[in-house]
Amino acid sequence: MTAPQIQAVIFDMDGILIDSEPVWQIAEHRVLQSLGLPINFDDALQTTGLRIDQVVGYWYQRFPWENYDNAAVAKAIVDSVVSHIERHGAPMTGVMEALEHCRASGLRIGLATSSSHALVDAVLGKLQIGDYFDAVESAQDLAYGKPHPEVYLNCAHALGITPTSCLAIEDSFNGLIAARAANMQTLVIPAASQRHQAQWVIAHSQADNLLALPGLLAK
Repeated sequence: MTAPQIQAVIFDMDGILIDSEPVWQIAEHRVLQSLGLPINFDDALQTTGLRIDQVVGYWYQRFPWENYDNAAVAKAIVDSVVSHIERHGAPMTGVMEALEHCRASGLRIGLATSSSHALVDAVLGKLQIGDYFDAVESAQDLAYGKPHPEVYLNCAHALGITPTSCLAIEDSFNGLIAARAANMQTLVIPAASQRHQAQWVIAHSQADNLLALPGLLAK
C-alpha cells in the first residue's frame, strides 16, 4: 500500500468518525426490549455495521412480534441516536489529524455509511467536518446496505477514483466485507474489546485509532 497507489481515502462513519456504536446498541436494546424481544445489550453487537432497517428485519426474523412496522421501529432507534449525537457527539481519536493529513496529501476524501442521511447530517454538523469530504454516500436508499459493496462503489465513482486506488477505513466486520468486496485496500480499527478477534485478518491493515493513518499511507 504505497502513497502513489492510494488516491482516495473513504471513511466509514459510526465507530470511525464518531463514537456512536455504543449509542446504537443502547438505542436498539431499549427499543427492541420495549417490543418484548428477549435480547440483551451484547446481542446488539451481532448487527454492527448493518443498515437500520436490516437490523430491525434481522431481529423480527428471530423473534416476530405483532403489528410489525419496520419503518416505525427503525425511526425510533435513529431518532434516539441522533438526539444523543446532537447533545454529546465527539470525534474519535485522530479524526481531525487524519482528515488534515489526507487533505494536505492531495487525497480525495469520501464517506460511505450504512446510516441514514439524517444521521450523517447530525454527525457532520456536530463535528463540523463536512467541508473535508469530496463525496458522501449513504446506503439508506440502496437495495442493499453493507456488507454489500454498493455504497463503497458509489463513493469511489462519485470521487472519480477507481476502487482499487481507494483505502476504506472500517470498524465493523460487515463494513470490512463490503470494502473488500468493492476491491479496495482496507484499514480496520475495531473497538478495543474486539481487537483480538481473528476475523480482522481479512483486512489489509489493522490499527488502534486514526493516528496510525499517516504512517500507513507513507509505507
